[in-house]
Amino acid sequence: MPQTDKQICIPPELPELLKQFTKAAIRTQPQDLVQWAADYFAALSRREIPPVREQSERVALSNWAELTPELLKILHSRVGGRLIIHVNELAQMWKVLSLPTDLFNSVMNVGRFTEEIEWLKFLALACSSLGVTICKTLKIVCEVLSSDHGCGPPRIPFSTFQFLYTYIAEVDGEISASHVSRMLNYIEQEVIGPDGLIKVSDFTQNPRVRLE
Repeated sequence: MPQTDKQICIPPELPELLKQFTKAAIRTQPQDLVQWAADYFAALSRREIPPVREQSERVALSNWAELTPELLKILHSRVGGRLIIHVNELAQMWKVLSLPTDLFNSVMNVGRFTEEIEWLKFLALACSSLGVTICKTLKIVCEVLSSDHGCGPPRIPFSTFQFLYTYIAEVDGEISASHVSRMLNYIEQEVIGPDGLIKVSDFTQNPRVRLE
């Protein structure tokens, strides 16, 4: 009789291997993720240095795309406040704005999105292609999401900031969850006013707020 209750053993080195691979992919932002992944693991098997772009060498995706915060703001307005959007609809919106398919696919790959896309997560990763650092990425996201329209500094609900910072830090993989928690607790208790909104200057000009 076939054994149906055989326990699957996970190699102990697998979680760390996948973690390092994911971080390397985010750093490098390869246009062809599958081919790059093949080269990456082939280099590891030969005990060579894998093809990973270091932070000092990192080039924003905007260098090979027309993506701008202004276009992301237009895209956000067309999503119309929805939390979830289907990939085909978002791809069509992307195409209408004449943004390159390679960039769309890169964000899809890094975020591991499928048919139903969490819009704020997609937006955060798209902004990261312009911002490079977490602080700059959150600044761009704040400017895109703000509804102040030039009547004051860009502001968003702290709950939205909390969600985005936690997600971006998780994808980045370089910042501990405890650090993220400490920063969010400090901002909520010492910085945020009664309106529950956070301004860009609250996390870019406060010396006690270090997001990275």
